[in-house]
Amino acid sequence: MTLAGFEFRPKLWVAVITVCFVIIFIKLGNWQLSRADERNSRHERLEQLSKEPSVIIPGSHIKLDDYLYRQVEVSGNYLSEKTIFLDNKTYKGHAGYHVITPILIAQSEFVVAINRGWVPMGSDRSIVPVIDTSEKSVTIHGIASSPEIRTFALADQEASSIVWNKFDLDRFQQMAGYDVQPVMILQESKVDDGLIRDWVRPESGASKNIGYAVQWFSLAATTIIIFLILNVKRSKQKVK
Repeated sequence: MTLAGFEFRPKLWVAVITVCFVIIFIKLGNWQLSRADERNSRHERLEQLSKEPSVIIPGSHIKLDDYLYRQVEVSGNYLSEKTIFLDNKTYKGHAGYHVITPILIAQSEFVVAINRGWVPMGSDRSIVPVIDTSEKSVTIHGIASSPEIRTFALADQEASSIVWNKFDLDRFQQMAGYDVQPVMILQESKVDDGLIRDWVRPESGASKNIGYAVQWFSLAATTIIIFLILNVKRSKQKVK
């Protein structure tokens, strides 16, 4: 094809490969945009749930999805001797722990994990902080979150250790000696126990997906531009 003194004669196989790549890049970009929409919708739903009246965690089995990110409350007694410390938690640049204590839900055989807050690490890692824990029946208000998932465990970590690298729900249940609800409550109740409870709500993450979409669309545009540059040439005029 010749137009305005330029020839466009790409090889068929080059054109086919280019079209395939452009279609793939555009599809990937559209997929990232759809993921961004899903994340925004979920985030809006979570924001709505967090503003609704609190619900009570019962002493019977529950599903995580029914309570996730909702304001909740639970009544019972702390099992202070079952307290664990989640390691590698920082607050404003300082190393420390998240303090997790199970509450035995009133009139039940179920416990729920309470993330009571952050405490700084002492100068000696072999000594964990002493946390003041009520021995009376308590009612805790907070946000229902998903328990952290154990991705790996260090081989030298003792099973009896109260300092954990990752939260493992099955291990927590075995340690507590009761059935454990599949949620972790981020405590918001104000208690004079020296713990810091400055919870950060999760962002939707949609901006990351939009950024990926822009990258895929840019790759599609770049592929087209390179294809044109390599295959559009100035036509050769025959001299009579």
